[in-house]
Amino acid sequence: MEYITDLTNFQMDTSSIVSLGKFDGLHRGHQKLLTKMKEWCTGGEKTVVFTFSVPPQAALSGNGLSVLTTNEERRALLEREGIDYCVECPFGPEISHMTPEQFIREILVNRLRVKELVVGTDFHFGYRRSGNCGTLMAFADSCGYRLHVVEKEVYEGREISSTYVREEVKQGHMEVAEALLGYPYMIRGTVAHGRQIGRKTLGMPTVNLMPPADKLLPPNGVYVSMTRVDDVIYQGMTNIGYKPTVGGETSVGVETFLFDYEGDLYGNYIEVGLLNFEREERRFESMDALKEQMEKDIQYGITYFAKNMNNL
Repeated sequence: MEYITDLTNFQMDTSSIVSLGKFDGLHRGHQKLLTKMKEWCTGGEKTVVFTFSVPPQAALSGNGLSVLTTNEERRALLEREGIDYCVECPFGPEISHMTPEQFIREILVNRLRVKELVVGTDFHFGYRRSGNCGTLMAFADSCGYRLHVVEKEVYEGREISSTYVREEVKQGHMEVAEALLGYPYMIRGTVAHGRQIGRKTLGMPTVNLMPPADKLLPPNGVYVSMTRVDDVIYQGMTNIGYKPTVGGETSVGVETFLFDYEGDLYGNYIEVGLLNFEREERRFESMDALKEQMEKDIQYGITYFAKNMNNL
């Protein structure tokens, strides 16, 4: 997959099938759009996902906004879906002040050579979100593309959206989040050197990640997890928080104990998927008490995997 971050001198050399949106989380509703794109790709067209490098809401407000998927995570997911191009357009004054017609003609037609356009029912675009599906339909014939408006996916009677996923993650409802996403909620990053307390003091070596600053994290606590290392999946338990028993942490970290793994992962890029919330993070009176609880956590995880293996 090719990543395009600057449209200044970019132009597709063939016609394309384009889907537009923020694609935060790349949940089942987004995946439905991608599936439709690939279904209509019958004549050698390229599939293109057009999104923004920074969420428009964050760019306009000037405030940081936590995301379900970082740009790096979104790229990895789109690549797994087999998309040809991911356009991450900077959300600056030029793009934010475009009228809907300007966006259609200058971006979709001139730059992307759109042949088929795939959007959700609530899609808005252009200056102050003044364009919608009706606008796209109004220009379809004159601009030479066909518009496909895809109905939303529904879970438990509610339309799936990034907002819905975000609400569940914030509450630690990882099973619901997975049902909405179609995959476990994940945190990706490079394994960093920790203080090696797990390895040297507790006899339980762990891997440490510092999550990206803009990554939405669930509540601090202990989670059943599955970790991808070089396309191999390991079961384990993950702690998110400040590790109050050992002290000294000033920022939230992600620390994972992998079952049946004894190697050195420092410097490796890994993906931690959170499956189930076990308990809140808390401070223990001693290292022995912490170790005893960690052993209980591990047993909780082993039991969870034994009961749910057919569903994972």
